[in-house]
Amino acid sequence: MTGARAIIFDLDDTLYPERVYAFSGFEAVATAFGARLGADFDLSRHMRELFDTPHRPRVFDLIAKECRAADAEKLVPEMIEVFRSHAPNIHLHPDADAALSRLRPSHRLGLITDGFAVAQYAKIKALRLRSRLDELIVTDDWGREFWKPHPRAFQEIAKHFDIEQERCTYVADNPSKDFPAPNALGWRTVLIKRPDGIHAGNPACEHGAPHEIITTLDEL
Repeated sequence: MTGARAIIFDLDDTLYPERVYAFSGFEAVATAFGARLGADFDLSRHMRELFDTPHRPRVFDLIAKECRAADAEKLVPEMIEVFRSHAPNIHLHPDADAALSRLRPSHRLGLITDGFAVAQYAKIKALRLRSRLDELIVTDDWGREFWKPHPRAFQEIAKHFDIEQERCTYVADNPSKDFPAPNALGWRTVLIKRPDGIHAGNPACEHGAPHEIITTLDEL
């Protein structure tokens, strides 16, 4: 495909706000487990409050403990499963929606995303991305060892598009893992730095500094 160019996007906090996904999941968990937990406080609201604390990775453990759940060992994995498998109430960032429409005529567009497959495919469905992108790769389909910074997804998508590596661009939000592989392959790398992004303050890992930093996809 001589002359063709590809722009590949990350998903979470690049095309839509990950915080909104988490809050959607908290609502689903609160609805599913409210009666069983018997909380005397607003479950969903309290989980949203915990999201912005160091307790974020253990929200469900803490909730089960605060509710004195007798079967917490069984309950917490069930809460996690509901969170991951729920149908999320999420929408594309306005600049992402506009960028996908604006860039599609002149570029091949793709997606490379980490995260548990059931959750990532639920997000892809909710955002209706299949019809707007030419190729989508959920790295968890191959196993967690192939999550970024593993290079396989980048190699595979360039091969699928039959495009030279140097004609590919990766746009993502987390400099601690997103860019070492595409940098090594000769891709152009672009950090989208959204003020409310979960990874907005993360430092770049070794060989992970992006070539460019933008604050809106309108700059692509």
